[in-house]
Formats: sequence, C-alpha cells, structure tokens
Amino acid sequence: MFEFHGDRKRYFDIQVINAEQHVIPFINAVKPIQPGMRVLEIGCGEGGVLKAFIDAGCTGVGIDLDETRLVNAAIWLKEEIAAGKAKFISKNIYDADVDTDLEGAFDIIILKDVIEHIYDQPKLISWMKSYLRQGGTIFFGFPPWQMPFGGHQQLCHNKWLGKLPWYHLLPRFMYRGILTHYKEPVRELLEIRDTRISIERFERIVKKEGYTIVNKLHYLINPIYEWKFGWKAKKQYAVISKVPVLRNFVTTCVYYLIQVKP
Repeated sequence: MFEFHGDRKRYFDIQVINAEQHVIPFINAVKPIQPGMRVLEIGCGEGGVLKAFIDAGCTGVGIDLDETRLVNAAIWLKEEIAAGKAKFISKNIYDADVDTDLEGAFDIIILKDVIEHIYDQPKLISWMKSYLRQGGTIFFGFPPWQMPFGGHQQLCHNKWLGKLPWYHLLPRFMYRGILTHYKEPVRELLEIRDTRISIERFERIVKKEGYTIVNKLHYLINPIYEWKFGWKAKKQYAVISKVPVLRNFVTTCVYYLIQVKP
C-alpha cells in the first residue's frame, strides 16, 4: 500500500491538485467550466476532486456509500458546506432522488476511479442521463483492466504484491489463492477483477447507451504517478492509442468526457 493511501488528508490534497492540473483542463478543452455550474461526484470519497471544482466557482454535491470518508469531507470542506457550495450524501446513487436529495440536475458528473468498481456498468451509465441538465457532460477517469496495475495492487499490504505488475490477469482461482495466502483484501480486489473494464468495452457501452464521446485522452503514465513514483504524467503514444487490445496493457489511465446524443 502506498503511503498516501493510509494518510487520507494527504490523499485528499493530492486529489485536489491532480484535478486542478489534469481533470479540469481536460474538461475545459471542449466544455469550459463556468462559475455557478452544478457538479455531482459519484464515489466522491473525502471530496478532494470535488473541491477543485468548487474552487473554480462550481457548486458541488458528493455521494458515497462509505460514510466514514464523508466524515472527513465534512471536516476538510467545512467552510464550503457552510457557504452552501458543497453538500455530501451517504446513499446508494440509485436510491438518491435528483430533486429532493440532490436538489436538481447537474452540468457535470464526475466518476474518477469509480467505474471499475461498478458491476452493472451499462445500467449506471444509462441511468445517469436522468441526472444531467441539457448539454451536460460526464467525466470518467479509470485504469484499463489489463494495464500493469489494473487490479489495484496498490491496495495490497505486502510490499512485493503491491508493486508486482500484471499478476491480477492470472486465472481467478490462482489470483484469489495468492491474495488469500497473503491476507490481502480479497473481496475488494476480486471486485476489480470481476468488473474488468477495458477501453474497448467502455467505448462500446457508451455508444450503445446513447452517448457520444466529446473528448478522450490516454496516458502512458497516469498523472497520479507523480505522487506514487515521482514520474511526470505522459500521454500515450498516438500510434499505440489506436491499436485495440494492445493499448490496454500499456495505458495506465484514460480520461473520457461524454454527452448524450442530440
């Protein structure tokens, strides 16, 4: 496990900076963010990503099933909450009413490092249309399943398992056996394996559910690796980004911005 995964305040601060430097510019490239826009983050954790949007003049709503993380959000965004710029809800997103719980639809919905945890991905992606204002967009950032650390090995406590690439691609029974033997978080890590989202699968779902991709960016080196390994973010080589299947194994992160087809 990386140090900052255990230090939640440091991780919160990293998420703020990463969103300011990479997520917001990615969205701004095609859909400029304006003060007063409403932003929903699904799986918001402590709200680090959301804070970057609030600092840009937006009103933010975060929803997460893990109530313990929202306790931290209430502390670290105390002033924003008091000013009516932020709101946090501990609830299953499917049970949240857009008007009564979330106080209306949104200009932007954020799912950063979340879609790979969702079992019925087509259901969620289709369902989010009801939470968007006309012309609204949805941002996704996620690691393709087959990439070296696509199994979220960084969650492992064993220092070797936390840094060993690609072993999450082993047959399920072998992978489970390794995790069980070393007393790692089996359920959480198998969840990532079972949902295994690839670039191709994500794009198929998006198109099938009636969206269009308005911006995308593939990374050879994930922006968050600056804090994990000291490596600067690097975009994927254009030629590799165009090669189906192969690109999943060497692309550590992808950003997508989608919009409902007219």
